[in-house]
Amino acid sequence: MGRLAAYGGSAAMAPYVVIKVSWVAGSLLGLAPVGAGFGLAEWVVLNTVTVGMAVIGITLGLALARPWGMRLPGVPLLFCAWVGAGFLVSMLPYAVADSLLSEPDTSGSGSGSGGDSDPRMPGWEAALIQFGFIGMGLGLTLALPAYLRRRWPEAFTGRAGAPSPPGRAAVALGAAVGLVWLYWAAGGTAGLAHPDEARTTWRLLCAICGTWALVAASAVARPRRERPGRLPRWLPTVLGWLGSGSLFAWSGWKLPLTLYVAIASPPDVVLPERLGLAITLHLCAVLAGGTLMWTLTHTPSRTRPGVAPAPPA
Repeated sequence: MGRLAAYGGSAAMAPYVVIKVSWVAGSLLGLAPVGAGFGLAEWVVLNTVTVGMAVIGITLGLALARPWGMRLPGVPLLFCAWVGAGFLVSMLPYAVADSLLSEPDTSGSGSGSGGDSDPRMPGWEAALIQFGFIGMGLGLTLALPAYLRRRWPEAFTGRAGAPSPPGRAAVALGAAVGLVWLYWAAGGTAGLAHPDEARTTWRLLCAICGTWALVAASAVARPRRERPGRLPRWLPTVLGWLGSGSLFAWSGWKLPLTLYVAIASPPDVVLPERLGLAITLHLCAVLAGGTLMWTLTHTPSRTRPGVAPAPPA
């Protein structure tokens, strides 16, 4: 099932690559319009980057299914899978909820789609792009755990142990960031420079990212008086993987964009948050996400008496 899901995710993302390549080639040849608000160079660079990201996603899906994927270096493969899963667990519920709450949003108020929602884009292209994201997300949901279980079975054995002091600090930092985002999602205005720009889609994304931040913090945290060996290791590993990936990926994507707005002050871009606070939150989220993932993969597991402990993941 995991291998079939990996193939399905890669196949679902293939139309996205074809569409984006046609946009780049068409704009260079003068056969297709440039996206609203973009110059030709910006449009080509942006869509070339997203083509590269999609190709990495397709390659990742094939690596999770094919025998050669078991021989790839573990660190870059896990990093790409972790970041990709972090993007998708936030993007999928956002896309579904946004489609139910509003008409297609072309204001760039929080989707971070990078020009995927241009008003001149035909509906069938928008449907294929959404299908690619949903298909890749569902494919990774099934294929990635199966791959990890085959290649590193010891990461799923034993019981969860207590985090180290850096891990506990990351838990507090991630929870604080998540609570701020959930406060804004609930309608709070403290820390917002332009509350009128806090549209429903922006608050929706804050709610999703804030929830995953708290999930990651809860997955890594352990009650100090918890009975030893009570929590199976696979449960916090999965939840912590997804939550820390969401923290790291989304804030890693938004941080350079926020810095650009703060430095260049483009007249047509207004963010709801105070820029200094937004930059600080994204920096904290990236740091917390990375440290939480490091804690998950370096915390020894507990075992029952007489059972040899499993090595760190």
